[in-house]
Amino acid sequence: MQYGPAVRRRKLGAELRAQRARAGLTSGEAARLVGWHQSKVSRIETGRSGVKPADVRRLLDAYDVRDPELCELLIVLAGSDDDGRHHWWHAYRGLLPPTYRDFISLESQASAMRTLENSVIPGLLQTPEYAREVTRAAVDGAPDGKVDALVEVRLARQDVLRSNPPLRLSAVLDEAVLRRTVGGPEVMARQLDRLRAAARLSHVRIQVLPFGVGAHVGVTGPFVIFSFPSRSDLDVVVLDHLTSSLYLERKEDLKAYSEAFDSLQVHALSPEETLDFIAGVADGA
Repeated sequence: MQYGPAVRRRKLGAELRAQRARAGLTSGEAARLVGWHQSKVSRIETGRSGVKPADVRRLLDAYDVRDPELCELLIVLAGSDDDGRHHWWHAYRGLLPPTYRDFISLESQASAMRTLENSVIPGLLQTPEYAREVTRAAVDGAPDGKVDALVEVRLARQDVLRSNPPLRLSAVLDEAVLRRTVGGPEVMARQLDRLRAAARLSHVRIQVLPFGVGAHVGVTGPFVIFSFPSRSDLDVVVLDHLTSSLYLERKEDLKAYSEAFDSLQVHALSPEETLDFIAGVADGA
């Protein structure tokens, strides 16, 4: 079984430990309730050992956790559904690296996502044509079949913006994102139209950071902050690299990136000004 990155194991373990404490149980008492050795409970709670979704369910039942939203989130953090069900991205397990699957699973369960992009339109807002060009560049030389599958994944991810309730997306885009021609003028024209349409959705906030701002805190690179329903202690910062993703979980990291995003929003154009700016770029201004 593929377990998530260390950050997910630690967050899952910490939450299970908190739920055990709320139930008034020691680790030894919890272990006896589910028929395990105490060391197994300790390894899970410290993030030193992965845990199957079915075992998470056993612990939650033992701790009498009744919040279905929290239960579902913790089961997803463990890897996949129990009861023999799988999420849609499991059909692409042989194609997607573990870090990308982890990213998608977190994205699917998050209530909000804040993202800074310096180079390309965020994946959740890409048109199929734009997504194909970006994917071809990212996996240079890949066969068409692999490119097609990766584009399918990217488009399937966008369902989180159409779910009920939808993911709340806040995106700050460097002006370079709009100026970089990906796939030619026609592809970019359709992409900018899609961006404007998305910006009018009540749960999507898009702001452009114009070149005139100069150097800013986001010049070091793009990042994503995932937030979860009523669980700020489960928030995660994700930094993308060429071959992997780095997950940050420390409170000081979350605070630093949250403050950085707030600062970027202050310096960026307002959502209304952004709509006008995108229209100007589309018109060749």
